[in-house]
Amino acid sequence: MIHLKSPLEIEKMRVAGEIVAQVLQIVRANVKPGVTTLYLDEVAEREAGKHSARPAFKGYSGYPFSLCCSLNDGVVHGFPSHYSLREGDILSLDFGVVYDGFYGDAAVTVPVGNVSSVAQQLIDVAEASLYEAINHAVPGKRLSDVSHAVQSYVERQGFSVVREFVGHGIGRALHESPQVPNFGSPGKGVRLKAGMVLAIEPMINEKGAEVKILSDGWTAVTCDGGLSAHYEHTVAITENGPVILTRL
Repeated sequence: MIHLKSPLEIEKMRVAGEIVAQVLQIVRANVKPGVTTLYLDEVAEREAGKHSARPAFKGYSGYPFSLCCSLNDGVVHGFPSHYSLREGDILSLDFGVVYDGFYGDAAVTVPVGNVSSVAQQLIDVAEASLYEAINHAVPGKRLSDVSHAVQSYVERQGFSVVREFVGHGIGRALHESPQVPNFGSPGKGVRLKAGMVLAIEPMINEKGAEVKILSDGWTAVTCDGGLSAHYEHTVAITENGPVILTRL
């Protein structure tokens, strides 16, 4: 069942989303060569606590950290570790909080120092595809219009779209209906309505779309070793158009 949110509930989600945005901004500022991803996890948890917000991922289905850190060929759900970032790495940061009973969820991919032109293009295309999708998050459109916007944009740029992982509804639960794939034909699926709130999150690969899960049971990486990038916003669908709740 899809839960439509009232204007008051969306306003509460905006507060949660702003906390996510502020935390990610601070974490992002700490991304530099020599910093460990475990330190970034500590930063995220500490900053959430300053807002009296609870990290959404820690303990969720057994996930042991507050921040997902997916490095280079990592797609999603990467574990923070003692790995020290190196010049040329790219790092996807996925973070969420629950505050006043509502969730916010967002992701960015960050270059570590100077990166290759392909890596930077991948990051830029992932981010642009997110906004292409958000432009379709309006009442009257179909869910697959959002999905198709990601796929068509990404594939025009020569990259591939991950199919095993998708976006999702969000609200009082971190994952609600509907699922939001990043691929598919337009004009299909549920009709979008004001009050729906979606976590839209393109995950795109430099090479092939195939992914595999590592032995930790969480970390997803590309099968061919190509780079991967991930962007996400929590977006409310309103009569006045899409409202990004996880933007500063």
